[in-house]
Amino acid sequence: MSITIDVENLTKSFGTFTAVDNVSLHVDEGEVFGFLGPNGAGKTTTVRMLACLISKTSGRATVGGYEIGNSSDQSKIRAMIGLLPENVGLYEELSAYDNLDFYGRYYKLSIQKRREQIEYFLKMLGLWDKRDDAAGTFSKGMKQKLAIARALIHDPKLLFLDEPTASLDPEASKTVRDFILELKKEKRTIFLNTHLLDEAERICDQVAILKTKLIATGSPEDLRHSLSNRKVRVQLELVDDAVTGAVKTLGFQIAEKTNNSLVIIVNNPEKENPEILKEIQTAGGRIQFVTEVGSSLEDVYLKLVRGTE
Repeated sequence: MSITIDVENLTKSFGTFTAVDNVSLHVDEGEVFGFLGPNGAGKTTTVRMLACLISKTSGRATVGGYEIGNSSDQSKIRAMIGLLPENVGLYEELSAYDNLDFYGRYYKLSIQKRREQIEYFLKMLGLWDKRDDAAGTFSKGMKQKLAIARALIHDPKLLFLDEPTASLDPEASKTVRDFILELKKEKRTIFLNTHLLDEAERICDQVAILKTKLIATGSPEDLRHSLSNRKVRVQLELVDDAVTGAVKTLGFQIAEKTNNSLVIIVNNPEKENPEILKEIQTAGGRIQFVTEVGSSLEDVYLKLVRGTE
């Protein structure tokens, strides 16, 4: 079975308030899909619909070929997915081991399988030495890691992770990010809600930007290139009026200028750079090196989100 997600015109309203408005997207099997957006954008509501925790108002969505909203399919969807919710909700009086064992029994895993899974995930997440400690004594980061292990205890091929590194310290965040990348190597499909753009840029194959409505989708690289101007930095021995004049004569805009460098806005640097450099040299400029100034996913995100306000 192919573990993909297909969403078509999915909408969720609470009374007169529309939390998710006509969203359509596709998530391929084995990819990390980043769902980005500000607080209140509808990310968690979308995940709760896809995980069959709340009903949709309209539209259609399938998870692993099963349709949300179809009563006979809901149990099948829940069995194939793992969910890390926004609030982890552990049994704090139970030990880390017993928390996982409880959920392993819920999913009807054998004793041997539960033991293997619990040991594997607690070791991977650096919690094995704390397996007998009550979850209530754990730090926020340790609880988050334990909740990730809980989401994986039944070996799901599709994971919904809602802000998995929220409020974690840098070391714990790195542990969780590295763990997600390890899961990706196992060909699991991962649907990641996050507002941390650097995180999305590091680990996601595709991203979608949501603000109630879907604003944009694509790979981080495609979004950087297609939705934000590309720029090149030309480092020179000296920038004078003749050099800047040569660039402007070609019709290019100078975004930044110092005594020995120019940042030039371009559409296609691979094609336009040779012409720009030739004119600069003709004007007497002595070029030292040229680099592309990459736009970040954050630049694109802010441009798109603010453009909807």
